[in-house]
Amino acid sequence: MSKSRDSIVVDFAPLDAGRLADLEQLFGPRGGCAGCWCMLWRGTPAEYRNGKGEGNRLAMHALVRSGSVPGILAYAENKPIGWCSVAPREHFPGLARSRVLRPLDDRPVWSISCLLVDKAWRKRGVSVALIRAAADHARVNGAEIIEGYPVTPKAESMPDVFAWTGLASAFTRAGFHEAGRHAPTRPIMRLVLRA
Repeated sequence: MSKSRDSIVVDFAPLDAGRLADLEQLFGPRGGCAGCWCMLWRGTPAEYRNGKGEGNRLAMHALVRSGSVPGILAYAENKPIGWCSVAPREHFPGLARSRVLRPLDDRPVWSISCLLVDKAWRKRGVSVALIRAAADHARVNGAEIIEGYPVTPKAESMPDVFAWTGLASAFTRAGFHEAGRHAPTRPIMRLVLRA
């Protein structure tokens, strides 16, 4: 349990088969962002494109039903209000293919690859609370380092849909520091969980 900056109480739970309906409620009929279902980084570009929509939804279901925990859900007032994709980096082969998000070194890390907060709960500190909860989840599961791949907007504001990897400012507030960057607007933020 955590409190956001607006003093709302937010609870967190790992996504398991019993919570798939909550994920579907949060993602809505469009599947998060245009049928993504948080599968962009988890396979090949062709698998992602061919699965957009229902295929990606079924792939997420299969992943969860296999026993994998692909992330955590945030709850407030007994409703799912947020999602954070967090797992060992090797679970996201798309990150390794990315020129901008390629590894900084060969240290084993966990990755926060996606954040989604319900519109009604945005700008209330939920993203920061989700990032902290993701770090706690990774620590409990043996992670030594956790990374995120946020954006630093060029303009004063940017549409929320373009901030699906989070904002650098939210990671900073959650205790992360910039460990490097391969592109001007894409820092790689890290938090060391175990010395």
